[in-house]
Amino acid sequence: MSDILTPTEDALAEAPPPTRGGGALRYVLTKIGGGLVSMALVVVLGFLLFRVLPGDVIQTMFRGRPASPELMAEAEERLGLNKPLFEQFLDYLWRLLHGDLGQSYVFNVPVTDKILERLGPTLLLVGVATLIAVALGLWLGTRSAWRRGSRFDRISTGVALALWSTPTFWLGMLLLAATSGLFPTAGIVYSDTAPDFLSQALDVAHHMVLPTITLVAVIYAQYQLVMRSSLLEEMGADYLTTARAKGLRDDLVRRRHAVPNALLPTVTLVFLHLGFVIAGAVSVETVFSWPGLGLLTYDALRVRDLPLLQGTFVVLAGAVILMNVLADVLYRVLDPRVRAS
Repeated sequence: MSDILTPTEDALAEAPPPTRGGGALRYVLTKIGGGLVSMALVVVLGFLLFRVLPGDVIQTMFRGRPASPELMAEAEERLGLNKPLFEQFLDYLWRLLHGDLGQSYVFNVPVTDKILERLGPTLLLVGVATLIAVALGLWLGTRSAWRRGSRFDRISTGVALALWSTPTFWLGMLLLAATSGLFPTAGIVYSDTAPDFLSQALDVAHHMVLPTITLVAVIYAQYQLVMRSSLLEEMGADYLTTARAKGLRDDLVRRRHAVPNALLPTVTLVFLHLGFVIAGAVSVETVFSWPGLGLLTYDALRVRDLPLLQGTFVVLAGAVILMNVLADVLYRVLDPRVRAS
C-alpha cells in the first residue's frame, strides 16, 4: 500500500482530537451568560419600576405624624432622594456590586438582614408545598394517562384544570372562611407556645396547614397535566410495544419504561417553577400573614420602602433566573438528544 496520504487524510491527521466535554462547557457558559444578562436587566428594571409608582416616599414615611418642611427635606437629603435619578442609580449599583442592598426606610435595618430573617419561613412553606405538589401531580398524571378516558381521568383532570385557573388569594380566603376556628389564620407560631423543639415544630406545622394546602392546590395541577400529556405521547412508542411483547406486566412497562421517559419535561418544569413559586407565595403569605418574603414584599410596597422593594425584587427575580439556568443544564444531563445537538 502507498504511504502517501490523500488531502482528506492529511486534514484528518493534522486536526486536533475532539475534546470531550467542550460542547458541554460551552453550553453551560452560554446559559450562565444569558442568566447574567437577565440579572442585569432585573437590576435596572427593579430600580426604575418602583420609582414610577404614584405617591411620594417622604410623605408616606411621615403619614399620620406632624412634620415640618425642614424635617421632610432633611429626611430626603439623608436618604439621597434629592439627587438626580442617574446618581441614585449609580449609588444603588455601586452598593449592589459590593453586596449591599441598602438600608430599609421603615425598619431602619440593612435590607440583607431583613431578607435573611424572612427567607427561612418562605423556604419552609414553599419547600413543603412543592414536594407535596410534585409527588401528587406526578402520581395523578401517571394514573390519568394510563387510564385515559376513564372516570378517574375525567374527574382528576377536570379538578386540576379548575384549581389551576383559581386565583391563589381567592382560594386562600375560601379556606379561611371554610375552616374558621380549626386552624390558625395568621403567623407562624403562637407567642405562648413552649420553647422546646417538639412544641415549636407542632405549632409551626399547625400554622402551615392552610397556606400549604392553598399552594399545593394551585401548583400541583401543572405537574399533573404536563405529566399526563408527556406519558400519553410515550404510550404509543415502539419500545413499549417491544416491552409488552417480551411478556412484561403492564405496571412494569409503565414504571420501568414509560414513566422515566415521560419525566423529562416534568423535571424541567419543576425547576422552572421553583423560582416562580417563591414569587407566587406573595399572595399566600399576605392572606395568611405568614412572615416570609412574600409578606415582606407586600409590606414594603404598602409603605413604599424603596430599598426593601428593590432587594426583595432582586432576590425573587434572581431565584427565577437561577432556576431557569439550572433547568437548562439539568435538561442537557437528562436528555441525550440535547447533548447530541
